[in-house]
Amino acid sequence: MLTRLEKTLYRLEAQHACLQWAFEQIADQNGVVFEIGLGLGRTFNHMRHHLADREIYAFERIVNAYPDCMPEKEYLILGELDETLPAAAKRFAGRVVLGHSDVGSFDRVSNRAVAELISRALPGALAPRAIVLSDLPLDMPGCQALPLPNGVREDRYYLYRYFGN
Repeated sequence: MLTRLEKTLYRLEAQHACLQWAFEQIADQNGVVFEIGLGLGRTFNHMRHHLADREIYAFERIVNAYPDCMPEKEYLILGELDETLPAAAKRFAGRVVLGHSDVGSFDRVSNRAVAELISRALPGALAPRAIVLSDLPLDMPGCQALPLPNGVREDRYYLYRYFGN
């Protein structure tokens, strides 16, 4: 059985490897990026560094990010995800080339509910061939699960490609 430290370490290793892979996958596509779950802003900061020419919209309920890891106001979507994500999916319909969701917790009931919400709402925003990365398994219409990059432990992160409905 893994310790919490090991689970965190393997999740962060998986997240980093999956993000690097995703950056390469979307290099030839125009479109915006969704960061679902700003948290402390570390992943947003990483994406902003590697995707400097992209519009990256960060979703958060309550902002607690490091000051240097904050998006500009116009790229921060504040509020409850069950309201903000469906609205953003309509606003950005077919324009999101990369969606990154990192909203899981140690509460299995909450994780199931948020995974269902993302699975239902996010596909409407996705562009053809979009990539979705998630810390939770998703069941999104029009998406196919992808194998993880070499060296990434199973069940630490999940990758999907959108092919449409």
